[in-house]
Amino acid sequence: MLSPSEPLEDTLCSRVRLRILKLLMESQTLTTAQIAEKVQVNYVVARTHLDVLEKGDILAHINFGKRIRYYRLKESAKADAVRRFIEAWQGPGNHT
Repeated sequence: MLSPSEPLEDTLCSRVRLRILKLLMESQTLTTAQIAEKVQVNYVVARTHLDVLEKGDILAHINFGKRIRYYRLKESAKADAVRRFIEAWQGPGNHT
């Protein structure tokens, strides 16, 4: 997977990943299953994209029990930069 030195393109090169980021900007915290449903991909595909975003220092998760993960935007410089980029591209409050 990605290391911290991987280029930006490798982390953000996917429409699914961008939809996940926009969704989490709006919803703040969601499970893998909720994210998969809302971005209309299967669970395995969602989990793969979530792993890339997490390794890219943009997302973080917390475990609820043994099998449920809640994802959110991480409080990091990269996550803040991505958040600002999406807001600048679409305008504040317009995450669709």
